[in-house]
Amino acid sequence: MSRIDEKKEFLPVRIAVLTVSDSRHLNEDKSGQTLVDRIEGAGHVVADRKIMPDERTEIAEQLRSWIATDAIDVIISTGGTGLTGRDVSVEAHRDVYEKEVDAFGTVFTIVSMQKIGTSAVQSRATAGVAGGKYLFALPGSPGACRDAWDEILVKQLDFRHLPCNFVEIMPRLDEYLRRK
Repeated sequence: MSRIDEKKEFLPVRIAVLTVSDSRHLNEDKSGQTLVDRIEGAGHVVADRKIMPDERTEIAEQLRSWIATDAIDVIISTGGTGLTGRDVSVEAHRDVYEKEVDAFGTVFTIVSMQKIGTSAVQSRATAGVAGGKYLFALPGSPGACRDAWDEILVKQLDFRHLPCNFVEIMPRLDEYLRRK
């Protein structure tokens, strides 16, 4: 079973938060704020935060910009993962992924099933790796952001989490670039 190794030092991760919405502004962004509060509460750093409309190319450009930024380790977006025509976050994420973390969506669905039952099938939460960074696309509700953070990300983004975690392999995410 998973646990925290208290003998290991906590390593803060630098996280960018992107809210995808055609209608929200920073002062009313409950989902983004939920993530910011949890990120900071866990001891990590919010390296940047933006809100942008549901436009696939713009979202992908922002993700690429953050991927190219040394001061960012992880990118979490919220919104645009549903089934309607304007929901394009998943496609934008996949436009930049080098590798997809397939099990993230599965685990998120399992967590969601415990909270919202079969409505969990309407989410297309996803995760991947690009340029040595982790990217996560979460649904746009504060509850979904809480569930993803509290049940998955707070553990996987903690270097002390056993038996394994995302942070311990961060230095190797871009090793293919060093082999050439």
